[in-house]
Amino acid sequence: MKIALAQQNYHIGNFEANTQKMIDAIEKAKKQNADLIVFSELSICGYPPRDFLEFEDFIIKCYETVDRIKQHADTIGVIVGCPVRNEAGKGKDLFNGAWLLYEKEIKGIANKTCLPTYDVFDEYRYFEPGFEWQTISFKGKKIALTICEDIWNLGDNHLYRHSPMEELIKQKPDLMINISASPFDYDHDDDRKEVVRANVLKYKLPMFYCNAVGSQTEIVFDGGSLVYNGHGDLVKEMKYFEEDFELVDLTEEAFTKADKNDRSSKQPTALYSFDKEMRVSKQNDPSHVIAYLTNEENIRQIHAALIMGIRDYFSKMGFSKAILGSSGGIDSAVTLALACEALGKENVRAILMPSQYSTGHSVSDAEQLSKNLDNHYDIIPIKNIYDSFLTSLDPVFKDLPFGLAEENIQSRSRGNLLMAIANKFGYILLNTSNKSELATGYGTLYGDMAGGLSVLGDVYKLQVYALARFINRHGEIIPQNIIDKAPSAELRPGQKDSDSLPEYDLLDKVLYQYIERRQGPKEIIGMGIEEPLVKRILKLVNTNEYKRNQFCPIIRVSCKAFGVGRRVPIVGKYLS
Repeated sequence: MKIALAQQNYHIGNFEANTQKMIDAIEKAKKQNADLIVFSELSICGYPPRDFLEFEDFIIKCYETVDRIKQHADTIGVIVGCPVRNEAGKGKDLFNGAWLLYEKEIKGIANKTCLPTYDVFDEYRYFEPGFEWQTISFKGKKIALTICEDIWNLGDNHLYRHSPMEELIKQKPDLMINISASPFDYDHDDDRKEVVRANVLKYKLPMFYCNAVGSQTEIVFDGGSLVYNGHGDLVKEMKYFEEDFELVDLTEEAFTKADKNDRSSKQPTALYSFDKEMRVSKQNDPSHVIAYLTNEENIRQIHAALIMGIRDYFSKMGFSKAILGSSGGIDSAVTLALACEALGKENVRAILMPSQYSTGHSVSDAEQLSKNLDNHYDIIPIKNIYDSFLTSLDPVFKDLPFGLAEENIQSRSRGNLLMAIANKFGYILLNTSNKSELATGYGTLYGDMAGGLSVLGDVYKLQVYALARFINRHGEIIPQNIIDKAPSAELRPGQKDSDSLPEYDLLDKVLYQYIERRQGPKEIIGMGIEEPLVKRILKLVNTNEYKRNQFCPIIRVSCKAFGVGRRVPIVGKYLS
């Protein structure tokens, strides 16, 4: 049997485009004499559709699309992901389904059992868990068909009461197929491969694993679809951050040879285990955290994810041009370089807005960056605007000393200028704040926190520096002075970030342990970090939730990003 995997980038709710893309792949598979083609989870409508699922019109369009694709499933089997109406009269109205279409008919449906409701996932809000498990017969083969999380219920601490494969294996299937929409974070690809292989070794069956690719607002899907034989050997690994198509023949030697290393005798639970809160293994030792966060492979993947995140956000929203404030600092420099790569230099406009507190090298560094990138830039000094604000406010401020209010007026003046130009010419404003700043509230609402999309909001400050070095790997794009100089908001004379925040190599360690690892103050202090510093940092994080709650969408690259995947109270007292 020849099985094709179609790893595709869908647009949520764009039924016409999604359908045509799938039909094109079906016709391609037919020409290559494939018996079966497999698409990813909820491929019909795109993942995650969220509250679109509450609209009957949306579900009708899903079913109409299945009917259309069914006409092309004449001589070839087609597995698609699509919501399924729950006709039982009990439970949620929908299942998350995998449909097998063949001979222009629906030959079988497998409903997802394990519905993730954590981090960015909220599937139990919409779907009823599957409660019946049957293999699906196709051309003499019995297929154990599952959906994404259905194969993750492994290890010593099961998150769900049922594991579909435990039921399906009793029916002696010949192979496993899993359709998935598994999001990217910077070590999830290895984690995912271990999960797939652990299933293969446990059930001693080959697995065809088709994952989604593409960015859906904040969530990035990296592809990397997999095929393993029943011995635990990797037969095929598809591209990351790109659409891909592969055809694999079950009669190939890779599926029929004896396993000389007897890998099937290994215990799969030794390969992979996870707990309810953290499914992937992370660095615990704070002395190694920075090396882990900034290692070359992680940065390479983050770079690819951010490029895809920017590109897909613009293309799927129907925009083409971006604008951002270029300060001569590391964050705006990296954002500008990424935007030029993702959208093309001709579609990115940088605005330099020096004040009387800006250093001369900040302007020259920002100019040199745009010259290196060959993108358009403008210089709009804000001194007169700023002075006008102070003059207008003088009757209210009187002779009170210079402080945070005056600093923030500068930032908000820049935000107003950027938004004015964006409105005038149809740009989308890219925000340049990094995760370290967002975590601690080191930013101005309606000023440097303005934007339509946050590029670096899930990237710690030291990772931003590592990204800059990665961008310069083939030659200097970001001027070395931008990388070398001490970071500063330049809102008062001689200002440095370290005046308000701990040094980033220490700050990022604590933030990582608290945000990604969900460690409490006792555990972090136990790692050898001073108690007053830990308490100060955690208080900054929790008391600034109100700022993040008003922030724009953030491209997610870690296992715990600010936004839909991290939900904490604004008015909570814990650690504040």
